[in-house]
Amino acid sequence: MIKRLLLGAALLCAAQLSWALSPYTHAGKLPAGDLPAQLAQVEKRLQAEGFTVLGQHTPKGVAGRASLVVSDPAMLAAIRATGPSSGIVAAGIRVGIGSDGSVSYMNPDYWYRAYLRGKFSGAQEAVNSVQKRLVRALGEGTGFGGDVPQAELTDYRYMFGMERFDSANSELASYASFDEALKAVQGNLAKGLGDTRQVYEVVMSDKKMAVFGVAMNSGGDGEGWWVNKIGADHPAGLPYELFIVDNKVYSLYARYRIALAWPALGMGQFMTIINAPEAIRSTMVRLATASAPGQ
Repeated sequence: MIKRLLLGAALLCAAQLSWALSPYTHAGKLPAGDLPAQLAQVEKRLQAEGFTVLGQHTPKGVAGRASLVVSDPAMLAAIRATGPSSGIVAAGIRVGIGSDGSVSYMNPDYWYRAYLRGKFSGAQEAVNSVQKRLVRALGEGTGFGGDVPQAELTDYRYMFGMERFDSANSELASYASFDEALKAVQGNLAKGLGDTRQVYEVVMSDKKMAVFGVAMNSGGDGEGWWVNKIGADHPAGLPYELFIVDNKVYSLYARYRIALAWPALGMGQFMTIINAPEAIRSTMVRLATASAPGQ
């Protein structure tokens, strides 16, 4: 009997460790129609549950898809408590909308485990609250987008040799101070360098950390070309983030960030966008680097 109990406990622990999470959740559908009207409807539902709207994103070249980014006071407080840290990248809560009436949202359990990593447990109460209120606002269907074992998200990488969250090539620029880094990034976004547009920003100056959602609109190497190649049904995976911690500017390298948002992709699909990681990094470097006078 004791052996059976021990075996059962061991199997339960193994099951918990291997519990797989999906990056997105299907929500209740809206009537098909006008994207701006659908975005406005979703905004009202989220605001009624206490979320604050940060911005909207309609990826250029991706037909009939948009995302809405909101924040949550308790979640921001939990992130603030980790600072200064790269946890600031988790400030935006992303909801995807399609002109066909489809609605989806990022799975908080999945994304916060990946983005907060070792500090996830301290934010668990806020994460659970975000999850419950997203369900109340938008409904809850099945998870989709792939499956990643829960235990792997803290140190996730798509495959051996590829980047993790804290890989060195996510760092883009360094400044003498947080204020100088913030001024440079805000100035470059205001100019739209690299055919970009700011979708949202969250700045915690007292903790020396900030995050920006960035629309990459270039027809040649913006997000439209690679999103269409790997599947436009993950609008809640966008926009891409640029963030500042202390005096350094970062953007998660795309072999991590795209893989995290599209974990079900096969290697053959990844090879069709082989140039995307460096194209994205090049755009983000432009935004992160202090511009010469008159630029």
